[in-house]
Amino acid sequence: MACNHTDPSALYPFDARGIAKRFRHAAIFGALDALMPGETMRFCNDHDPIPLLNQLNQRYGAQVEILYQQRVPGEIVIDFIKK
Repeated sequence: MACNHTDPSALYPFDARGIAKRFRHAAIFGALDALMPGETMRFCNDHDPIPLLNQLNQRYGAQVEILYQQRVPGEIVIDFIKK
């Protein structure tokens, strides 16, 4: 899927599995900061990122909706929707 920044309902993939662990949270925050309202970042990871979700709630509150798309061990997919 091509990135279309003029479409407010655009969905952007973010695969955390290819990012070094020490850089992941900073990269995720940067990606979320770059989203426009209505855009979605589809986050893929190999584990359920509970500490990250807590940080997102503290940092963004109701500005980012967290919606699990898939929650099986080794294959976690979460949509982060910017409000």
